Amino acid sequence: MDILDRADLPFPESLPDFQRLFPSDAACADYLEKARWGDGFSCPRCGVVGVPFRIATRPGVLTCRSCRRQTGLLVGTVMERSHTPLSVWFWAAYLVASQTQGMSAVQFQRQLGLSRYETAFGILHKRRAGMVRPDQDRIGGRAEEHVEVDETYIGGRTRGEGRGIHHKTLVTAAVEVRHREPGTAQDKRKDGRYAGRVRLSISDDRSAAALAGFVESAVMPGTLVITDDWSGYASLRKRSYDHHAIAECGDPDVAEEFLPIIHLVFSNLKTWLNGIHHGVSAKHLQAYLNEFTFRFNRRFYPFNAFRSLLGIAGGAEAPTFAELYSGEWSHPTCSGCLR
Repeated sequence: MDILDRADLPFPESLPDFQRLFPSDAACADYLEKARWGDGFSCPRCGVVGVPFRIATRPGVLTCRSCRRQTGLLVGTVMERSHTPLSVWFWAAYLVASQTQGMSAVQFQRQLGLSRYETAFGILHKRRAGMVRPDQDRIGGRAEEHVEVDETYIGGRTRGEGRGIHHKTLVTAAVEVRHREPGTAQDKRKDGRYAGRVRLSISDDRSAAALAGFVESAVMPGTLVITDDWSGYASLRKRSYDHHAIAECGDPDVAEEFLPIIHLVFSNLKTWLNGIHHGVSAKHLQAYLNEFTFRFNRRFYPFNAFRSLLGIAGGAEAPTFAELYSGEWSHPTCSGCLR
């Protein structure tokens, strides 16, 4: 059963509710065990399902009654090998899920009273790794909607080098365009169009291999895809997409008229990056794109995000602190972001 359908895993809708549900690390561990093994503990070695043995001196260890294999509660999650109390991880999941705009590592450190900024930074990045799963579906594929695709540059002005694209990072996005019910109050906005799910990913360049490759990884074949007339998208029809190119001719008003939803997404993304995080480095940008995607795709269902984070975290690959700071860790792309 999907974690979102589990009635035995309530969502804390307020701070007092959170403190009531998770007063201790033991309560957090009990909730996490239910989230990971809804039908009962399943041994990863022999596959036997049943109540495990528990060791009083090692509360986070479950022992299979059949083969005696010991399994750590946090093994295979983004919290594995962490010395941070489990209650802090739950606070992180709750704050990430309940704060509409999210929070920076500095704010997170201050709210939880953590002694080191590096701890807060690492926890949030590990949570961002838990927002991604490899088996997510591609967007689009519905006859009543289409997908807009475009690129933008992320990054600030470089001193002495003007307002060009120096040291900026190219980001490609795809967004579903849906239509509201005719006659409703929301139907009057942008002819009733609104954004569905979104995908965001860093691109090496604007070549056909990069742009068309992104579309193939993020959008279902056969979908109506609307782009500008850049040559990098010219091969989409050969790749089984119903491709319509809009001739912008460098006019931003044309882009706003025919590709309004994706430009709105870009505007929200840049406002979020600059307003909450005050800019991010290129090596961590993909992690923030993943978080924005996770939040954007859940903006109508914010209470599901907390339980989703716990569900996705199981089996997610997360970086160590050393990998984060050395630059060795490669953040997963948003083609793996949960819908």
